[in-house]
Amino acid sequence: MNSKEISKQTNTPINTIRYFERIGLIPQVKRNCDGLREFNGEDADWICFIKQMREVNLSIEGLIEYVALSVQPEKTVQARTELLSEQKIELQAQINRLEAAKYELQRRIVVK
Repeated sequence: MNSKEISKQTNTPINTIRYFERIGLIPQVKRNCDGLREFNGEDADWICFIKQMREVNLSIEGLIEYVALSVQPEKTVQARTELLSEQKIELQAQINRLEAAKYELQRRIVVK
């Protein structure tokens, strides 16, 4: 897939995809003999994963670290598991704060 196709498939602007790659939020994308990026399904999965994690405000630093660890899958299983577990705990704390805020809003809506 070329840049335009991956952009359309993932609903992500090309500039955002380039930014993700440049800062290490997605693994380096393969390039053809002309130096143009050639994306595949795994690249699309990474882009969608990163977008989803950023939408819930998980840290860029943690995600970059996870991507860096992912290029050596056998050697980094424990480190990646720990990192994702920490991110999951942070996300649960965020969910709890959102639920508390939602409850408070609902309480104030029904007050007469």
